[in-house]
Amino acid sequence: MLYKAIQVRLYPDKKQQIQLAQTFGCARWWWNYALNKSIEAYKDTGKGLGRSALNALLPTLKKAEETEWLKDCYSQVLQATTLNLTTAYKNFFEKRAGFPRFKSKHGKQSIQYPQYVKVVNGNVKLPGNIGEVKAKIHRPIEGTIKTVTVSKTPAGKYFASILTEVEGETPTTTQGKIYGIDLGLKHFAVVTDGEKVSKYDNPKHLAKHEKNLKRKQQKLARKQKGSNSRHKYRKVVAKVYERVSNSRQDFLHKLSYKLVSDSQAVIVENLYVKGMVRNHKLAKAISDVGWGTFINFLSYKLERKGAKLVEIDRWFPSSKLCSNCFYQVSEMLLEVREWTCLHCGTHHDRDGNAAINIRSEGIRMLKADGSAVSAVGGEVRPRLGRKSKLRHSPASTEAPSAYAAG
Repeated sequence: MLYKAIQVRLYPDKKQQIQLAQTFGCARWWWNYALNKSIEAYKDTGKGLGRSALNALLPTLKKAEETEWLKDCYSQVLQATTLNLTTAYKNFFEKRAGFPRFKSKHGKQSIQYPQYVKVVNGNVKLPGNIGEVKAKIHRPIEGTIKTVTVSKTPAGKYFASILTEVEGETPTTTQGKIYGIDLGLKHFAVVTDGEKVSKYDNPKHLAKHEKNLKRKQQKLARKQKGSNSRHKYRKVVAKVYERVSNSRQDFLHKLSYKLVSDSQAVIVENLYVKGMVRNHKLAKAISDVGWGTFINFLSYKLERKGAKLVEIDRWFPSSKLCSNCFYQVSEMLLEVREWTCLHCGTHHDRDGNAAINIRSEGIRMLKADGSAVSAVGGEVRPRLGRKSKLRHSPASTEAPSAYAAG
């Protein structure tokens, strides 16, 4: 079975907006209540509350006078909230994510319907008392609808993310180019297919809107807290952030699609973005560039095509290694953008050389894993590396040792 997701814009009427706001509020309150109960239980017993234990609290809450309004919320929305919370806890304990946070009414709002959502006459029909919501469905929805997540952005727009299950097997491909990508700030991506090196400049999305954003944030700060004027103007600021986000997503989608469309594998470095943003001089630029989102886009598009994403370890010396003779320099400062190999005399562009080394190490990993790939565009010598990750393949490989300086 294959899973596909499509996001569609919703246009609820006034009554539906009120109903959705109430459902958002109930789900948000239950998340915060259940999270608080889980924290208290862990402090008292050393164990958290499971999904069944949390759901068992709901009937009592619905009967209590101060929380009887929970009865008006579609029950499966609350149960889906419980499932999402217990999953968040599991991801935290298995070190895949941070600790679950309490939700605020000022941020993005979302609810999940685990079943009984239908597409009727081009609209999305939600279970409960909401009914058919006008929608703009821009592509056919294939397969069986599994879950639907309805969200409202801080700018006031409504969306539905529809997850469907489609019959069929995951395709595999061994045809196409193998790309090595070095991600950066001046150039968002330096890409090589083994024959040529292409550079894609950083669009600097936030910088283009920074003056406008600063002016509107200053105006928002002058509004009286709690006033309707401040509430309305918060949406104005949110719309600027939305434009920044949309332009970033558009760039990342287009570039990832371009690379995936004719490739059998894409190789990148496994960057530790959370640690990198601790550098206060570069934090804003790193947050704006969207490396993590880009790798996620590559990941699901490659998986859908049957191609592979290879992530080599972040400590792999891609910049300090000569791609011609494999001589490794001991140290290279960040401001050094070009260098000449002391062993063979080859002159290197730092980022282009790094992309070539990333590609070569990725192909070595693919071959070590037993994957059938055709190394189009240049010779690939078997070399050692550091701990890396091969995604969307039967097994990940771990290279035994580091490079030795030649």
